[in-house]
Amino acid sequence: MFRRGRTLYYRHTVPVDAQPLFTRIEIWRSLGTDSLAIALRRLPGVVARIETEIEHIRAMAGLPIDATLIRPYKDDSAERPIPISPPAVAIFQPDRPLTLAEAYDNYIDDPTRAWTASTREAYETSRKLAIAVIGEAVPIASLSRAHCRDLLDVLRFLPANAGKLFPKLSPREAADRARVRGDIKIISAANANSLISNMSSFFNWAVNEELLTRNPARGLRLPDPINKRDKRLPFARAQLDAIFNAPLYRGCIDGERGYNKVGNQRPRMARFWVPLIALFTGARLGEICQLDATDIRTVDGVDCIVVSLESLVGSTDKHLKTTASDRMIPVHPILIDCGLLHFANAKRNAGEKKLFDDIETGSTGSRPVAFSKWFTQFLRACGAQRSRTSFHSFRHNFRDELRAARIDHDIALFLGGWTSGSSRSAVHENYGSGYRVETLNESVRKLSFGHIDLHHLCMGSDNGVVDRRA
Repeated sequence: MFRRGRTLYYRHTVPVDAQPLFTRIEIWRSLGTDSLAIALRRLPGVVARIETEIEHIRAMAGLPIDATLIRPYKDDSAERPIPISPPAVAIFQPDRPLTLAEAYDNYIDDPTRAWTASTREAYETSRKLAIAVIGEAVPIASLSRAHCRDLLDVLRFLPANAGKLFPKLSPREAADRARVRGDIKIISAANANSLISNMSSFFNWAVNEELLTRNPARGLRLPDPINKRDKRLPFARAQLDAIFNAPLYRGCIDGERGYNKVGNQRPRMARFWVPLIALFTGARLGEICQLDATDIRTVDGVDCIVVSLESLVGSTDKHLKTTASDRMIPVHPILIDCGLLHFANAKRNAGEKKLFDDIETGSTGSRPVAFSKWFTQFLRACGAQRSRTSFHSFRHNFRDELRAARIDHDIALFLGGWTSGSSRSAVHENYGSGYRVETLNESVRKLSFGHIDLHHLCMGSDNGVVDRRA
């Protein structure tokens, strides 16, 4: 049994030999109630009627049947012969097949899937696209490889930001326009493949739920001309200079709308700290945005940033990408000189749980998504926007700094929270408790970041930096 809305339903799998007769693999029946006790009382009768229906259909097709299922038992008051024609009772008619839209809604609402806000948004985007191109009323059981190839063909020419550029056009119409004109920027092969991959995950779910016999999108993808290594680049020196010499870091009107206008305020808030932490730790945007004030603390005498699902203050909004993401990163001396420890201590003294409670969640309900959108605007405002660079580029800068300092490979992977492929699952990885904090600290202190000058951000510098919010 399962619920749709408030009503309880029964789902019955059609035997394999009878599935071609029903053109589906499941029969759904409403139990007409939201009460579990009442539903359980009605269930035996519903199951019996479905089994009888299946045997009648088999009899019509000349297949072997279990006559007991369609005639009374010997101790019944009267016996009736096996019918040779289909009964006219409506309950023997096949149910309306489940549509693509209905199946996708069940997938999105599946309570067994603990998705983050950004992941749910990505799957919702794929859902809207699939329904718009394939059709919401198409029976899920009828989906074929041809449907998926048609969707992939639309993705080949789908304009970037099609919904904003062509709000009155369907995805297919927008793609057709881009195909004809040839001067409209289309989504990258990577984005197209990501959308197809999300839809393929839905089809895998449908197979497991016995709504499909196979995944029709399996293996479909567009060739990607950009090597994986080149999809994101580190920030160039000129970009880093532009970022950390912008009015936000030199002096601005305020930390809100006036962050990109020259002024005399030095707001020390999330917009100031998050990029700095990313550069000197290589941490992911989501890992930084979710930090508690207590996640910057002293461990074995070393000041560390603790990236973990565990919370000392009861936070419930933490997520990690992989098990390797759980780690401690010693605070780089430059971050200490900039006043990060003072900032975290002030947050704790004020009774704040989150280190960056000033990051708004935005329309998506996700702090990282909202901050990422702001950072894109910031790059444009300070003149640091370049192709194939984004907030994630800080992570590439950190990896390059680890290489330049010749940090041990395994320590470098640990500090960045990178998995090491098959070696991480090897037996030797299960021994010991990890690296000592002092060992990690020695490695972090070797990172010089000599290509970027941040002296103007240091506490007590000639610029008179103060630790306050505008």
